[in-house]
Amino acid sequence: MSASGSTASGVPHLGVDPFDMDFFADPYPTHELLRETGPVVYLDKWKLYGVARHAEVHAVLNDPATFCSSRGVGLSDFKKEKPWRPPSLILEADPPEHTRTRAVLSKVLSPTVMKGLRDRFAAAAEDRVDALLQMRSFDAITDLAEAYPLSIFPDALGLKPEGREHLIPYASLVFNAFGPPNQLRQAAIARSAPHQAYVTDQCQRDNLTPGGIGACIHAHVDEGAITATEAPLLVRSLLSAGLDTTVNGICAAVYCLARFSEQWQRLRADLTLARNAFEEAVRFESPVQTFFRTTTREVELSGATIGEGEKVLMFLAAANRDPRRWDRPDSYDITRRTSGHVGYGSGIHMCVGQLVARLEGETMLSALARRVASIEITGEPKRRFNNTLRGLDSLPVTITAA
Repeated sequence: MSASGSTASGVPHLGVDPFDMDFFADPYPTHELLRETGPVVYLDKWKLYGVARHAEVHAVLNDPATFCSSRGVGLSDFKKEKPWRPPSLILEADPPEHTRTRAVLSKVLSPTVMKGLRDRFAAAAEDRVDALLQMRSFDAITDLAEAYPLSIFPDALGLKPEGREHLIPYASLVFNAFGPPNQLRQAAIARSAPHQAYVTDQCQRDNLTPGGIGACIHAHVDEGAITATEAPLLVRSLLSAGLDTTVNGICAAVYCLARFSEQWQRLRADLTLARNAFEEAVRFESPVQTFFRTTTREVELSGATIGEGEKVLMFLAAANRDPRRWDRPDSYDITRRTSGHVGYGSGIHMCVGQLVARLEGETMLSALARRVASIEITGEPKRRFNNTLRGLDSLPVTITAA
């Protein structure tokens, strides 16, 4: 775990493996080590640079010309190896291509569109709480964090009812694939064929319900904004971006509110805090833990010189608990001013599904806080291990009606 020597450019070397199971089980001591060792570190295990402080993570995210995405936002460098699937037109692209495709998604997921979906999402949240109150004891992951988004987002997108069980494994696969060639990545890709086939099929124009978000993306082909080949890939982006961020965000929020009962009572007393309670959970738990960039030129970052073509790993979760940026960073506080957290990234590549995640998170937490007096964890929470995402596989809880 200790620093071992440093390079000529003054960058300290660390022997930690941020894709190791022990690290996933408890990343916080390593996050602190990464932050306190220096503004930029070199991780010998995977031969890459790492940044874990808020200022440096923010700087890398907001300089896409120097720290590019088109060479892959995982460990794999697309300039040197073939991507495991056709690259994302949003996540794995740079301007000007990224600017054009992103504009289409910004239109189909605009605040106005979200406003139109709010009533439907709120009604679905009420229905879910009805079902949960009847059950009283349930798994907060399968019966809440997954069940709620799966009950509304695929409909809003315009997916057919059959085959939706592929959606969560597909999102999990995408985020495992950003990691190194470890067991998690290899196993995910090995079993991915049916999930990929389903997703590829669902993203075609003929298979999407007219009027849904997916159909709206395809409509931009008629206007010449995107090509017929690009449209299915943009729909595909939403299948992971619109689902995993939300599932893991709701998981994080429920897990926080169940552990910190004073925050739950605070939310119950003031329902206008629902959106911020969700946002603070995204900062505190950071469902998306890491992302990579690749340098397009030699660059100096906080006194460290990084050569061209180097992978830089951004520890979003460590930045979100950086004491240089946050007061009492290791406490969950639903009244905290959360603006500036990098849980959804920052800059031009900020998560395209964030408005969906926020709307679903807010409507779900409001419905719960209005009608549930207490949430008690009644069994051992189980982690779901993933190279990029941090979340739970199981969270047994019991609720009481208000």
